[in-house]
Amino acid sequence: MNQTGSHEHEVLIVGAGAGGCAAAYRLVLNGRRVLLLEKGVALPDDGSTMDPAQVIAGRFNSHEEWNDVRRGRRFQPEEHFNLGGKTCWYGAALLRLERREFEPEPGCDLLPWPLGYDELAPYYAEAEQLLEVRVFDDEPDLLRMRQALAAAGWQMQPLQLGLSADIAAHPYEQTHYDGYAVPGGFKADARHRLLDRLQGDDRLRIETGAAVAELLADATDPRRIAGVRCADGREFRASRVLLAAGAMHSPRLLQSYLATTGLDAQLPAARSVGRNFKRHILTAVIGFGWRIKTDRICKTALLLHQRFPHSSVQPLGGWADRETIRALLPAWLPRWLREFVALRAYGFFLQTEDGSHADNRVIAGDHGLPTLDYDLARMPALASEHRHMVAAFRRAFLRAGYVNFKQSIALQGTAHCAGTLVAGNDPAQSVVDREGAVHGMDNLYVVDGSVLPRLGRMNPALSIYAWALRVAARMS
Repeated sequence: MNQTGSHEHEVLIVGAGAGGCAAAYRLVLNGRRVLLLEKGVALPDDGSTMDPAQVIAGRFNSHEEWNDVRRGRRFQPEEHFNLGGKTCWYGAALLRLERREFEPEPGCDLLPWPLGYDELAPYYAEAEQLLEVRVFDDEPDLLRMRQALAAAGWQMQPLQLGLSADIAAHPYEQTHYDGYAVPGGFKADARHRLLDRLQGDDRLRIETGAAVAELLADATDPRRIAGVRCADGREFRASRVLLAAGAMHSPRLLQSYLATTGLDAQLPAARSVGRNFKRHILTAVIGFGWRIKTDRICKTALLLHQRFPHSSVQPLGGWADRETIRALLPAWLPRWLREFVALRAYGFFLQTEDGSHADNRVIAGDHGLPTLDYDLARMPALASEHRHMVAAFRRAFLRAGYVNFKQSIALQGTAHCAGTLVAGNDPAQSVVDREGAVHGMDNLYVVDGSVLPRLGRMNPALSIYAWALRVAARMS
């Protein structure tokens, strides 16, 4: 059995997505010796990750099967195991939570953060600088819609994007970044913007193809993690372990560990492990007008409405480009009709914050498939807001000249999943504390989206980066 001694690495990080890469970056700069373990491998740079046929077919998805307990079926979440994680595929929209979104709203099951906006603000700023966040000018088609949308109460503001300014000179990349992985560093994914900054630094070791199967207990005290064992039998040890495998995977590792050691009956925090799963309530709206679409980046503005305080709308980028629309349309349609529709399609992504309901949860499973128990009916107020918001936006979009249809994003759409190792001050109601440490454990931390008490009404990636930077910076 291959084994790595605890003296070689000070910190072991499980998962190389936004949180894992941000924590690794900050810890290495602070002089720590870091081992970063990633279940997947680096994505190819041959352009295949921007090929609609291969991406839509799911070539780069995890293909891990889960039980959907509410619907009595199996499904495959759209998870990605690769260096950089989901940030390679999504993550172009990089937005801060609003100040009010750190506060509780009991009527909607929205939990408070254990810290305030001002405490995370410096790390938001650091993440924005590292990811080279910028805004782009609205393009002609979106500008033409502005008057009709504004008349219906929709306020349009610039959308912060993690895209290189150079993308303007690369037409194909302009229309294949949202839902696609873009080689060449055009998109601010964690691999290119963080890990590449550490190239040649011998304090960082990266192991890909390292699927962590279990956490290992210290020989003298199970409240201390000695290291991890991978599915292939390799063991790695370090004085501190950070979970960053994502909100569907980190809680399963911890659930299994607590059950094996008996800590599930001793630690108050154990009751919350895997609970409070959230993913945003999501709907795509695709419209078709008479004009041929000319916008390329598209995702330049965020639309908000006073009537829907937990919701937002943003244009779709890559998933509404001509080539992708052609690939998604039924093959039995005449070619001329598919081409006519594809040239005139414009899409929007509508999202509403979902609450932290304890019964919405991830369950590790005992030698079987992992299980997801998630039901929107448990959050009636937010589900109602989403329905009314979608209807209102579709009416405004129609007045702007676009016949449109909606498509709810099914449970397998897990781009924004969070909450399953929720952060909080009370060990009886949360799993990690304000410093990212698991309540009741000596050396176990969490730096991925599973800590988020609230998603807010917009994409959570920047909050994950900021949280991980803060945890790593304050680690003594």
